[in-house]
Amino acid sequence: MEDASISSLLIILLLLIICSAFFSSSETGMMSLNRYRLRHMVKNNHRGARQASALLERPDRLIGLILIGNNFVNILASAIATIICVRIWGDAGLVVATFGLTLVILIFAEVSPKTVAALHPEKIAFPAAFILRPMLTVLYPLVWVINGITNGFLRLFGINIAGNSNENLSTEELRTLVNEAGALIPQRNQSMLLGVLELGDVTVNDIMIPRSEVEGIDLDQEMDHILQQLSATKHTRLPVYQGDINQVIGILHMRNLAQLIQQGKVTKAAIMQVVREAYFIPESTPLQTQLLHFQKQNRRIGIVVDEYGDVEGIVTLEDILEEIVGEMSADSTGINQEIHPQEDGSYFIDGSAYVREINKSLKWDLPTDGPKTLNGLITETLESLPDANVCLRVKDYHFETLQISDSKVKTVRIQRGLPKRKRH
Repeated sequence: MEDASISSLLIILLLLIICSAFFSSSETGMMSLNRYRLRHMVKNNHRGARQASALLERPDRLIGLILIGNNFVNILASAIATIICVRIWGDAGLVVATFGLTLVILIFAEVSPKTVAALHPEKIAFPAAFILRPMLTVLYPLVWVINGITNGFLRLFGINIAGNSNENLSTEELRTLVNEAGALIPQRNQSMLLGVLELGDVTVNDIMIPRSEVEGIDLDQEMDHILQQLSATKHTRLPVYQGDINQVIGILHMRNLAQLIQQGKVTKAAIMQVVREAYFIPESTPLQTQLLHFQKQNRRIGIVVDEYGDVEGIVTLEDILEEIVGEMSADSTGINQEIHPQEDGSYFIDGSAYVREINKSLKWDLPTDGPKTLNGLITETLESLPDANVCLRVKDYHFETLQISDSKVKTVRIQRGLPKRKRH
């Protein structure tokens, strides 16, 4: 009879250890669930996700329920193990029960199930939710009392359990999630998502075409020169000004010019009649804001001005979209055409190249909080325009000017790290 009694106790002990493993794995699985993936699955009406989400709405109650169950089965298992060991080994059984059961619970009811739950939280948490929800209903009075005491104790330390934790992701956190998505998001889509996230950090001044490179129609020029310029342009919209680009009259759409050509009325007065009023943009406007303004104003090109109203350049809708999707035309003069790799690992780069585009193309981290172009970065670092070619260092990059003319640095050799010495 005694052997049968011990066998029964061993079966009960085994069941208790299994229950302890269930509670341990449930706790880890529930807390390891990806909350954003869980919300997505709830929207898709996944039954297990719905049950788990309902439990996680009050994590204090969930943890209270699991700990009540886990502590109950562990204490009961300890008592039964002690009875079994005392019956087999006498007084020495107390020591055997203490160390033996501790080792068994640690391995089979704590570390192993929690490790599995951490690796596969959905496979553990969703089935467990169907058991935990009815248990919470049955044991709710006990859970309520324990949580009331616990929450009152935590309030003494200024911890508000009822306060909802902020689960909103910042821009930097979203950027990290996109970067770590790996094969889940194709590289092309990752670049586009990162481009969207960066729109709020970049201003129109960072991507505009500077006034020195703006192609426009000067009505003070001879009509033959204007017609020749119109016939050779590759742009669909051109700013029209009189004498100086600061005297902008409006924007000429080539579609309207085609109508004038059909009517045989291409004159300065006729051009003045079909130009659209110019749209001015402050240079500090974020791209995200300007994209919305373009959409609201039904515009595709704007004149960028500084705080004094002087024209700094122009920006187009295409320029902003290229920040998201990359170059939109194969023949556009993109930054890649301004960067020329050399055999020694250095690069010949045009001085007019934008620092941001250099960083983006070469994965560098040249400073972008100052001048926008490479020429501006060099002159600011030197605090003057060099009379002859010079070498300088910016952060971890070695600069060597190769061509200086017209008060500008035209070409620069840049190498990351220490330059390689030439062998003689």
